Amino acid sequence: MIVEERLITYINSLDNGNTEFLEEIEKEARKNYVPVIRKETQNLLKLLLAMNRPKRILEVGTAVGFSALLMEEYNPVACKITTIENYEKRIPIARQNFLSAGKQNVIELLEGDAAEVLKTLQEPYDFIFMDAAKGQYINFLPEVMRLLKTGGVLVSDNVLQDGDIIESRFAVTRRDRTIHKRMRDYLYEITHMEELMTSVLPVGDGVTISVKKEGNKV
Repeated sequence: MIVEERLITYINSLDNGNTEFLEEIEKEARKNYVPVIRKETQNLLKLLLAMNRPKRILEVGTAVGFSALLMEEYNPVACKITTIENYEKRIPIARQNFLSAGKQNVIELLEGDAAEVLKTLQEPYDFIFMDAAKGQYINFLPEVMRLLKTGGVLVSDNVLQDGDIIESRFAVTRRDRTIHKRMRDYLYEITHMEELMTSVLPVGDGVTISVKKEGNKV
């Protein structure tokens, strides 16, 4: 845990919940060990949507479509969401969830490796939610920066690896060392890029919120 467990339990006890449909998707996903964003991260995402009111949203990592549907539901303005997923077993479930919610014309699911799919996209996005393979964030970043409009918001989830990010690479299991290094590289990059203003928050499994700055002031 990044934050003391009792504190998280208390914070989550204040949660107002989601729509019945979203609650059912989340329940089914957790039962099948499909990762969905944590309650405290959901509430942060809702707040950011209310503040920014994005009309064009890009999500990297669909899973079963829970977070895309949550963003569509709790964004106070009508929006278009493009979401990318590479795991074949989850794609039909996500498509069915979008269809069942009547959002198949609002949420576009693109299949394939995000590293390749991102290169095919052109329109600038107001809001980008990164929630895919953690070891790939650093590789996605150049295209994500190209697609994020000036003043746009980039939210990256699961960046603190349950607190393991602060450990020496030799303290994490060998199979996790590559991800550990790449996430450290990603965090350093987005906190030191001149084009971004970034805050790292110990919410959920760690979240960064970045805003793409305007050019130099005259």
